[in-house]
Amino acid sequence: MNIFIKGKLVVGIAVGLFSSSVFAVPCSDCSNGFERGEVPSRYQLEANRGPYDVETISVSRLTPGFAGGTIHYSTDSGGEQGIIAVVPGYVSYERSIKWWGPRLASWGFTVITIDTNTIYDQPDSRARQLSAAIDYVIDQGNDRLSRLYGLVDPNRVGVIGWSMGGGGALKLATDRKIDALIPQAPWYLGLNRFSSLTAPTMIIACQIDAIAPVAVHASRFYNQIPSSTPKAFLEIAAGSHFCANSGYPSEDILGRNGIAWMKRFIDKDQRYNQFLCGQNFDSSLRISEYRDTCPYY
Repeated sequence: MNIFIKGKLVVGIAVGLFSSSVFAVPCSDCSNGFERGEVPSRYQLEANRGPYDVETISVSRLTPGFAGGTIHYSTDSGGEQGIIAVVPGYVSYERSIKWWGPRLASWGFTVITIDTNTIYDQPDSRARQLSAAIDYVIDQGNDRLSRLYGLVDPNRVGVIGWSMGGGGALKLATDRKIDALIPQAPWYLGLNRFSSLTAPTMIIACQIDAIAPVAVHASRFYNQIPSSTPKAFLEIAAGSHFCANSGYPSEDILGRNGIAWMKRFIDKDQRYNQFLCGQNFDSSLRISEYRDTCPYY
């Protein structure tokens, strides 16, 4: 396990892997993967968009199970795409987390960003709504009249949630097979079964979060997840509870790590390990702490 605090490696060995010259790195054992194209540089992962074109489909608020949203999918990545569902937090709307849609879709995923039935829904309800959104995308992939027909892979699924949505994402992964999980500033109170999680999980924390204090929520949840489960903990320096939202200055960092996590565990692309293990930090020290359980096999 490696732990970095403000750029200093306190446990493990740092490896300088972030280089602008990283392209087309071979994978030693990719027989079970769903690799697409060349491996990008760090700077390409931090850009607003990836290599593939993206189109969108509006989902009606009358859709059963959740309050509608937007499907973002790549049009030229080739092959079936993994599915990612993204949910906002308490008293928040789709627009707070919508940036994840085009960002991830442009790297070869089908992403649904949703609104919740009410803005006051609790984490367990948000978990059920995430599950309904995933099922909706799968149904569209089986519908000959849908633009998603034949496009998505129902067996490769990821979820992202912010705040109570992050708690909901964690909860869903205890009830349903999830291949990759990113709770952002997660909030969850009461009994949970996070100690049983097997879904690869990257927890994104906000250092000065006053709504979901890191020690009470994000860090505690990370520690509850078994060490046998691939996991990482990324804390945004001086970040408030809203550090993962649309328009926040750290979108480039979140995008880089979020894309790499989904590529590694939804697409099973081991070439992205280099962006997740032995992680170095830029000179602005925008990440205050990073933990991982590398290597990820």
